Amino acid sequence: VLYKENIGKATPTPVTPEMERVKRNQEIISSVLYKENVGKVTPTPITPEMERVKRNQEIISSVLYKENLGRATPTPITPEMERVKRNQEHISSVVYKEGLGKATPTPVTPEMERVKRNQEHISSVLYKEHLAKGTPTPMTPEMERAKRNQENISSVLYSDSFRKQVQGKAAYVLDTPEMRRVRETQKHISTVKYHEDFEKSKGSFTPVVTDPITERVKKNMQDFSDISYRGIQRRVVEMERKRVDQDQENLTG
Repeated sequence: VLYKENIGKATPTPVTPEMERVKRNQEIISSVLYKENVGKVTPTPITPEMERVKRNQEIISSVLYKENLGRATPTPITPEMERVKRNQEHISSVVYKEGLGKATPTPVTPEMERVKRNQEHISSVLYKEHLAKGTPTPMTPEMERAKRNQENISSVLYSDSFRKQVQGKAAYVLDTPEMRRVRETQKHISTVKYHEDFEKSKGSFTPVVTDPITERVKKNMQDFSDISYRGIQRRVVEMERKRVDQDQENLTG
């Protein structure tokens, strides 16, 4: 407050192109002077020895950190502590939601979808670039046996869970007006489709391969039809009766 009181009233001046140019020149000069003050260095490659020393330092730091920790006495988690913990979580959730202001939802445009997909591709590429080379290990018979045992155990556990939870129990579905309407619509669609297929297939025939058995049956049926049509069967019966009568006369004569 005192600082602002001591400052008098000023007249704002617009930022002209000349002032922009002077500002950029000052930034370039500062960068050049900074680089001139930095001496020349010789880059050294990271050797396996340096990697080993780095890992040792990390391990030593971890060990020293654990050594500095004193001994602690474990305390059991009582129901009261559980209750306090849950209350704290509820309070944190309520306070967090109260702190959120009102937001305006924005629609997901095709451009936003494209940018999102590009970011996923870039992240996938960078992730694969950072992956180090691995050493393949051969699949031994012991590993195969362990893998099969795990699959069998998973299958048994899944089957047990299925039998206990699903098998023998029916799934009840409410017969709502909407479901009845959909069912009736499906019936009408099926009927229309059936009639449409019937009209398309009407007047067409299915070719059948003619084999000797079919030819014989066809010929027999035609012979039967001719006999029935021409009355040959009646004449055959009369001739057969006459022959029987003549044979009897010959035997008695």
